[in-house]
Amino acid sequence: MSHKHLRKIFTAGIVAGTMILQGCVTTNPATGRSDFTPFMSPAKESAVGKEQHPLVIKQNGGVLDEPKVAGYVAVVGGRLSAVSELPKTPFTFTVLNTPLVNAFALPGGYIYVTRGILALFNSESELASVLGHEIGHVTARHSAKRYNQQLFTGLGVALLGAALKNKGVSDALGYGSQIYLKSYSRSNEYESDQLGVRYSTRAGFDPYAAADMLRSLDAQSKLQDVIANRTGQQRPPEFFSTHPNTRDRVTRAFSAAQKSGLPQHSRDPGHNRYLNIIDGMTYGDDPAQGVIKGRTFLHGSLGFRFTVPENYRLMNSAEAVFAKGQGPAEGSVVIFAGESLKGRNMIELTSAVWKGFVKESPLQGLEDFTLNGMEAITGWTTTKIQNKPAQVRIVAVRYSKTQAYYFLMVTPEDRAGSLNDGLMRMTYSFNRLSRKEASKIKGRIIRVVTVQRGDTIASLSRHMAYEDHRRDRFLVLNGLNPQSTLRAGQRVKLIIYGK
Repeated sequence: MSHKHLRKIFTAGIVAGTMILQGCVTTNPATGRSDFTPFMSPAKESAVGKEQHPLVIKQNGGVLDEPKVAGYVAVVGGRLSAVSELPKTPFTFTVLNTPLVNAFALPGGYIYVTRGILALFNSESELASVLGHEIGHVTARHSAKRYNQQLFTGLGVALLGAALKNKGVSDALGYGSQIYLKSYSRSNEYESDQLGVRYSTRAGFDPYAAADMLRSLDAQSKLQDVIANRTGQQRPPEFFSTHPNTRDRVTRAFSAAQKSGLPQHSRDPGHNRYLNIIDGMTYGDDPAQGVIKGRTFLHGSLGFRFTVPENYRLMNSAEAVFAKGQGPAEGSVVIFAGESLKGRNMIELTSAVWKGFVKESPLQGLEDFTLNGMEAITGWTTTKIQNKPAQVRIVAVRYSKTQAYYFLMVTPEDRAGSLNDGLMRMTYSFNRLSRKEASKIKGRIIRVVTVQRGDTIASLSRHMAYEDHRRDRFLVLNGLNPQSTLRAGQRVKLIIYGK
């Protein structure tokens, strides 16, 4: 969570955006249409994907350190890519260590699924349907065209700018700046759904699983809306934010499966094979990256905690923790990250961090103070962000002889007076955790269990490691609906606390 890494995020893509790109018109073997991408020839797609790949990993929690899961996804993906129109393209399949429910593709055959979306699948064929869908975005060159459009309009550089004054920072805090997370068009989604069914059928998977997968994702999206509305917090974008959902996508996917000529239930969807792989997989926040509980962020291994004010939503990444204001705090953002002192005093460190974000505005009102027994320093300035007056304040805290942490707070100037008290309380809530407190921070895992005689949805739901919506979470997790019944011998997923 260093400011150097954050700067890399915001400067990514500049090289790609300034390359001298030449036009290319070809007939696409997947769609049969002519492709015109003046900024992105097929030969350059691999270079773009290769350049962006490490940045995608850094921004999304890193690679999931569970070889069994990663290897399985790669094998399933390899079966699908081998029967695509680009069988010789070296596709790369990566499982990202983030609870967000998403999947996406970069030009050049880079396919990503999150462990959040893997948790929702209930069969090998459902996994194949999503991987096939993302492969379809590559073979149909949707990813290249979308990237091309961003560069053509000049957004490639603008959205990934380096300075705090640039639109890229505020977009990044809204999960919106990354080109690979821009929404596809509805026609692109329909086409990739069709291609995904095509590849699943060719590779020996159950093509009807695509419709099941879309139903599960829709149910998850609706449940998260209910939870978000209850807490008054905005949801981060997940699959249907980057892959537009429509009422008839399930119908279209089912129809495409019928056109394959295969009768429904004629192929084993691979339910048990899939559950065997994800049994024990991390679910939700990874304790190694810190845990969000309501408005509080806790990091057991690093040994600290802090609480953001009301109307702020916490978002964690491998690089930093973000807090985004909602409602009365709209437009306000907080970046929390760590920085090694490397022999520097606190003034030197604070100055270096500040220059990494606010290049043209010097610190004002610099003063030191004590925060919960720790040496701290603060300063501020006023500037313009997206042509609007804003106040920017930094609070840096010496956590140990070698480690410091800092809050960078950006507040619209006309709301600074009403928000600053809450932000000050947030900085004073930063404190060390005792060993006992840190030991109590446990993550959740998926546990696959076999339904016993007498088990019901209600009785099994009580084992879900949540205080709310246990039954609804159980139903969505297992692709069930309120009218479903369980049978002895059936295998289902529970979410429990890990050791």
